[in-house]
Amino acid sequence: MTHQFPLIFDGHNDVLTNLYRDGGLSASESFLTGRKGAIDVNSAKEGGFGGGFFAVWVPSPMDVDDAFEKMAAEKYDLPLPELITANEALPVVLSQAAILFELERKGALKVVRSAAEIRECMDQGIMSAIFHIEGAEAIDPDLHALDVLHAAGLRSLGPVWSRPTIFGEGVPFRYPSGPDIGGGLTDHGLRLVERCNQLKIMLDLSHLNEKGFWDVAKRSDAPLVATHSNAHAICPHARNLTDDQMRAIAESDGMVGLNFAVAFLREDGRMLTDVPLEQMLRHIDHMIGILGEDRVGLGSDYDGAEVPEDVTTAAGLPRLCEAMQNHGYGNELIKKLCHENWLRVLEKTWGA
Repeated sequence: MTHQFPLIFDGHNDVLTNLYRDGGLSASESFLTGRKGAIDVNSAKEGGFGGGFFAVWVPSPMDVDDAFEKMAAEKYDLPLPELITANEALPVVLSQAAILFELERKGALKVVRSAAEIRECMDQGIMSAIFHIEGAEAIDPDLHALDVLHAAGLRSLGPVWSRPTIFGEGVPFRYPSGPDIGGGLTDHGLRLVERCNQLKIMLDLSHLNEKGFWDVAKRSDAPLVATHSNAHAICPHARNLTDDQMRAIAESDGMVGLNFAVAFLREDGRMLTDVPLEQMLRHIDHMIGILGEDRVGLGSDYDGAEVPEDVTTAAGLPRLCEAMQNHGYGNELIKKLCHENWLRVLEKTWGA
């Protein structure tokens, strides 16, 4: 299918966790034939979704619907789930990774390990997928699992989801709030940063608290990246980035992917989906003002969040591109936001 706008390479989705919950390998077929969710082969083709970071995430024993309902209130502070041990987490991570490679075997996508491979996939009309882990619960203190997962294709890692790990602490779902909550990286976390740098695994700072953010900034020799975060100056949610954090990301020549989750977009922080596309552009404008045009992209959080009604699935992505065009963004900037900025930072991080 020919699209008016550039293909989109996206910073974050939770398709694998949803397929895992829906039955695992047996549910993978729905990704090809059609599923109740934001991304599958059909919606990707319709919306020009060229690929992105496919997250592996270990669910906490929590009621997601109840959490979303609480986040619709004017103020909220959801308690953080407890730490999950490596023994509990590793089987879940392996199960979701197996789903990713099953999708590759079925021809739905290609698991990529270089920016050059992403470009090849785009040229050939093949969906590309980065093996990403959101929260390092499955990784042991000696980092042996990290080495094995890297050998299997892992190229991006978030040290934490919002609950704590042995490596650091995340921010709770709290509004209004800043991200300066809890302590910094542990000694294990500092070693994790160093090993990821050695292996050229991209470190994702979304969900990490502010002290942990600055610990990574001081320790890492790679570009700082937040795959799915927004501007705290517009929406004062604990999950969003302050201007100082974005300035540090700019100085490192990293980037930020715009999160479509409505609670992080709306000024009132509420999990309500009646969010105009113009509100998404307000965040992009603010981020470009600090980060520059080369360091902002998209990080939808598809299949893991409530998103604006105009872009509920990947099929709706052209509406966002059209809104960018109507907002005055030129073709070159739209291409950067859609995929070129992600490819730039991945080339710099991975060295290819």
